[in-house]
Amino acid sequence: MEAQARGLLETEPLQGRDEDTVASADFSSMLSEEEREELKAELVQLEDEITTLRQVLSAKERHLVEIKQKLGMNLMNELKQNFSKSWHDMQTTTAYKKTHETLSHAGQKATAAFSNVGTAISKKFGDMSYSIRHSISMPAMRHLSWLHLYYTP
Repeated sequence: MEAQARGLLETEPLQGRDEDTVASADFSSMLSEEEREELKAELVQLEDEITTLRQVLSAKERHLVEIKQKLGMNLMNELKQNFSKSWHDMQTTTAYKKTHETLSHAGQKATAAFSNVGTAISKKFGDMSYSIRHSISMPAMRHLSWLHLYYTP
């Protein structure tokens, strides 16, 4: 009994099975002829209002398109504006700012690390070049000094 009473007091919208139950119920036998005529008149009036609203909406949509055309607004411009606004909105979020700062800091660290590696490699090549030049030039100089001793006028 309590379940039936609670069912009458529910205010949630009808679900699929509830709609089927209501649709299959025959309420016409519970209505007087006068109530039936009033409901039919209300039904016609609602259908007319819906038709009128659809016509007004359609006219307003056409007018909207005309105004946009006069202003030079087209779908592509609107998409660009929406994208720009969305991009700007995203850039102003805290998450984006924190991510941007973190990635920027990481990029600076990576740049410094690559620079240090590059400097170390350059220095190593410079040292190797000097060592190679020095090892090649010293015997040549010794050879020249021996020659100098033999051919001194």
